[in-house]
Amino acid sequence: MAAFDLIIFDCDGVLIDSEVLACGAVQRQLVGHGIEIDLASVMQRFLGRSLAEVARHYEARLGRAMPESFVTDLKTDIRNAFASDLAAMPHIETLLKTLDIPHCLASSSDIGRIEFSLNLVGLYPYFENRIFTAGMVVHAKPAPDLFLLAAKTMQREPRACLVIEDSASGVTAGKAAGMSVWGFVGGSHYRDRDGAAHLRAAGADRVFQHMSEIERALRTVAGVGHGQ
Repeated sequence: MAAFDLIIFDCDGVLIDSEVLACGAVQRQLVGHGIEIDLASVMQRFLGRSLAEVARHYEARLGRAMPESFVTDLKTDIRNAFASDLAAMPHIETLLKTLDIPHCLASSSDIGRIEFSLNLVGLYPYFENRIFTAGMVVHAKPAPDLFLLAAKTMQREPRACLVIEDSASGVTAGKAAGMSVWGFVGGSHYRDRDGAAHLRAAGADRVFQHMSEIERALRTVAGVGHGQ
């Protein structure tokens, strides 16, 4: 396997165990606006996607644009859920502490939510000036635009980049960008689902259950250095 010059981490479901919390908030807001949908369907439809996808679903179901109040209420709901129950993914800080090649974050979430989340769990210092969001590109995941922007800004060739993703849309985006993609299924949203098969079907090169496995795999890649 060729060495990686840049590792691009997704945020929700990779750095932080947030997907169930965030999808629960989306479900509550949709139901509150008269759109009946269960949590499993929310996760299947919106996992790894931007708020624009929720807005399109809202308009398709109700025949009108999603009001600004929905966005405000959703953000408040997510923040409250995160403040109460959000946790960093096990072993992720150990991995980040020992990683000594360039790395960054590329997420479908907005910058305010990312900064709030990472500060809650103490991970913000590992990414503070290297955060890329869907709002920075015209086409969000599963389009490759966000990952290509990250690689260009970090001055790395896409073929030398590794993406770590937990969603099919993210895996699709990474592969479309010409990057290697490792799937991660250690989040609570995959507790009762065959996430590995799901991500492999989307094109993931490898799939991992725990961040310690990713750390060990990186140690075997020629040219990838660690501090320990």
